Amino acid sequence: MAKLIIEGGKTLNGKITVAGNKNSVLPIMAATLLTDDECVIENVPQILDVEVMSELLTKCGAEINGVGSRTLTICAKNIKKASLDSELTQKLRASSLVLGPMLSRVGQVEIGYPGGDIIGRRPLDTHIQALGELGAKVEKRDHSFFAKASGLAGTDIFLEEASVTATENTLMAAVLAKGTTKIRRAASEPHVVDLCEFLIKMGAKISGVGSNVLTIEGVDKLTGTTHSVRIDHIEVGTFAILGAICGGTLEISPIIKDDLDSILQILDKFNVDYQINKDTMVVKRSKLTAVEKVVTDIWPGFPSDLMAPTIVLATQAEGVTLLHDWMYESRMFFVDKLLSMGAKVEIADPHRVLVYGPSKLISQRLDTPDIRAGMALLIAALTASGTSEIDKAELIERGYENIVERLSQLGAKIVKQE
Repeated sequence: MAKLIIEGGKTLNGKITVAGNKNSVLPIMAATLLTDDECVIENVPQILDVEVMSELLTKCGAEINGVGSRTLTICAKNIKKASLDSELTQKLRASSLVLGPMLSRVGQVEIGYPGGDIIGRRPLDTHIQALGELGAKVEKRDHSFFAKASGLAGTDIFLEEASVTATENTLMAAVLAKGTTKIRRAASEPHVVDLCEFLIKMGAKISGVGSNVLTIEGVDKLTGTTHSVRIDHIEVGTFAILGAICGGTLEISPIIKDDLDSILQILDKFNVDYQINKDTMVVKRSKLTAVEKVVTDIWPGFPSDLMAPTIVLATQAEGVTLLHDWMYESRMFFVDKLLSMGAKVEIADPHRVLVYGPSKLISQRLDTPDIRAGMALLIAALTASGTSEIDKAELIERGYENIVERLSQLGAKIVKQE
């Protein structure tokens, strides 16, 4: 287990480069299973989740070069039926994304139960519903899901929920299915758009990209392509929060402003001092004011992945903020660690907290429950007086590449111990 030792209270200044979107690269990697040809993926974030997905694809028969670099080359010419054990799939929630491509290409796959973060229940019911309507049979076993299909056929699907990964799995299963598939109540996050654009480059016929209704005309074959992963808007929001409470002045780039509408709306309400010039966002330490209510929502609403850092932001704002994440019942449970640092937080229920600010945070020994909460605790430790320790730091590295080096370049005092 890795540990971070953070000396808090340092003012951060400088430029920080935003990585490729974690939630884009994983489905795009899975989508390379849909073709015999070589695919090249650029702007790949250097994170642990990419390494785990690479292991999964290798077990499916893909050949992968460049793991650990910013460019991956993947060829799934020799794809085969695979049984992916739970020891591997439990490392990654996105392991479920191999279901659609594997059913489409070889008609069978078995995966252990997906794992990942412990922010709440995220069942595969919607995946099973959609793949079943396309003609697959998915059987839930004691420790795995066994999926089989003799052929997939297009149909009209209304998803049980606007699940991102279920939308992505359905897309990948439908692009080679016979006939037309319409996915209604589809997720429309930037990373879903990114996957659509990658599939279209491969020769898929998809319309309605960016909307909640996707129409897919099945094709006989997809070809290899080169694609650059979209910029991570969650990183942009995270670093903007960091700058607002730990700057100095942070220059964050590149950004895609169209991906930031709901994030900027909340930052404006907190009175965060920022400016945007083309693909760069400049954030300064801000005199923050509380927000009456922050509620997560499906896209284009405020993203759940930014709730934990926003709770830390609220601890430094004048007044009382209600923060509500209805999606995941355990998203809020990391706040006990903020309480130990001196934050004034009241847990209303598993989905809602009241934060009273501003609070002077003090150093503490902490551990990381999940990727986003881990990053939030790192921001809190950078804000706090004294020296904090964060255990299980490898969880943070699942979603934020080279975070120690990147923050150290801004003036943060962080040491990583293995």
